[in-house]
Amino acid sequence: MATKRIIIGNTEIKVPLRLFTLGVLPIVVIALGLWLLTGMYTVGPDEVGVVRTFGKVSRVVGSGLRFHVPYPFEVVDTPKVTEVKRIEIGFRSIGNNQYRKIDEESQMLTGDENIVDAELIVQYKIKDPVAYLFNFVKPEMTVREAAEAALRTVIGRHKIDEALTSGKLEIQEETKELLQSILDKYQTGILVVAAQLQDVSPPKEVVDAFKDVASAKEDKNRMINQAEGYRNDVIPKARGEAQAMIREAEGFREARIKRAEGDVAKFKAIVRQYKQARDITKKRLYLEAMEEILPNIEKYILPDSKSGNLLNLLQLGQTPKGGQQ
Repeated sequence: MATKRIIIGNTEIKVPLRLFTLGVLPIVVIALGLWLLTGMYTVGPDEVGVVRTFGKVSRVVGSGLRFHVPYPFEVVDTPKVTEVKRIEIGFRSIGNNQYRKIDEESQMLTGDENIVDAELIVQYKIKDPVAYLFNFVKPEMTVREAAEAALRTVIGRHKIDEALTSGKLEIQEETKELLQSILDKYQTGILVVAAQLQDVSPPKEVVDAFKDVASAKEDKNRMINQAEGYRNDVIPKARGEAQAMIREAEGFREARIKRAEGDVAKFKAIVRQYKQARDITKKRLYLEAMEEILPNIEKYILPDSKSGNLLNLLQLGQTPKGGQQ
């Protein structure tokens, strides 16, 4: 069957020649219907539809089956706004868990004028589809160059020891914040999800020397931790022993004071009795002292020179060997 080609916009339509013999109107109706069908489009669940009318953004639509006035009146872009994209700085993945280093991107100068190889992974997604589509070109190249500039700036603020050891997390956060501020300044419509340091190492020419330095620092930190542990163990024990000795001394002091106070009270009582009967008190004190000094000792009473000879005392309290008292 003979046909005639009709091009409407970007759509090519083949119309049988015999339709032309039926009149122009049916052809126009068919062509118009086919042209309108080209305005049907689908927006995926991870996309938004940005509709341009005569080149100017007129509306943004959500996911689902949509319609717009076909080309050349309206054009639709459907960027993926939930997809997290990835940019690599200092290396490129080549598959099978292998990668290729990019020295001109990875080598950076630290704040103390040392060189390090820093590799960074940036993850980002679209937060403003209109700005992302029309405010700049080549999004991937723009993000890569901005991320490299941000990382070089942050590495230049830190010393090499911080970049290699304890300061990595801080460098990541500062790089993410600086990169986001750069992208926002240029109104790129991009949200930085994460900026993660893949690897930070000294140049391969001096890597052995840096390993020796790092090992020495680890030994130093280990010895410091051991010393602090010993200190934390000894000091509490010494403090406890000191407190025990203080409490013991305080108890001894209180006991001596109470004993001295008792002796004073006893002495004062004796003095009062002594003042009432001096001779009797002297005799009683003498006898009490002799009882304490000479317990369980055989005693002899010696008269004075005027009383006569020495008298033998019968030991009435003892039993003779014969059994008779």
